[in-house]
Amino acid sequence: MFDTIEEKKFLLKQLVKKNLTSKYKDSSLGILWSFFNPLLTMIVFTVIFSMLFGRNIENYPVYFLSGRLLYDFFSSGSKGAMNSIKRNSGILKKIYVPKYMFAISAVCYEFVNFLISFVILFGVMIVTGAPFHWTLILSIIPMGLLFILVFGLGLILAICNTYFSDIGYLYNIFTLVLMYASALFYPMEIVPARIQMIFTLNPVYTAIYSFRECVYGVLPDPFSILYLGVFAFMVLIIGIILFDIYEKKLSLEL
Repeated sequence: MFDTIEEKKFLLKQLVKKNLTSKYKDSSLGILWSFFNPLLTMIVFTVIFSMLFGRNIENYPVYFLSGRLLYDFFSSGSKGAMNSIKRNSGILKKIYVPKYMFAISAVCYEFVNFLISFVILFGVMIVTGAPFHWTLILSIIPMGLLFILVFGLGLILAICNTYFSDIGYLYNIFTLVLMYASALFYPMEIVPARIQMIFTLNPVYTAIYSFRECVYGVLPDPFSILYLGVFAFMVLIIGIILFDIYEKKLSLEL
């Protein structure tokens, strides 16, 4: 089963649909939470931090939301892929299913949520009077590279989490630290110059920075895009190799 491309596409579609319906089945508002969560978070952070950084950042709500949406996709997508194998252990013990399909379906599901939340960004831009620049079209580049990074990292985490359950707790701490190291709600200018170089090595910050440039009408820095692309594909290759080595052994660990 699931040996052909068409069969795998069908399986991926069904897994993503299953994730969408199961998450919101007990909620009265359902998928509307994909709109409300980023919107309410933006309002809270804008009220708190706009007084501190609002003068240094043009259109603070757009600045914060454009960073938060990408970070949430990275965090939720990688965590979803990390837990995908263990979460579906019951299925994997009964029938043969390509195990990586659960990881990629978790990433695709979070990407769908990200695209839904993207509507909120456009709405905030309209309400705040932010101009829509043609460079918005180029935002697909950092978004696509971030997707590749999340999928590759998700494969690595899925393997590690199957063998070492503590990885999940450690990764939660890591993503919390990463959030503050990605300049979501403050301008990079407040960071000492000697530390800014460390920030630029953070691929999530690079994706957010490049995406914000597109939103604000600036051509993304080609060196930042190149670095993000090289990093994302390296992580993907490592993830594929690692998953290929351990995939057949995973059933013994479930």
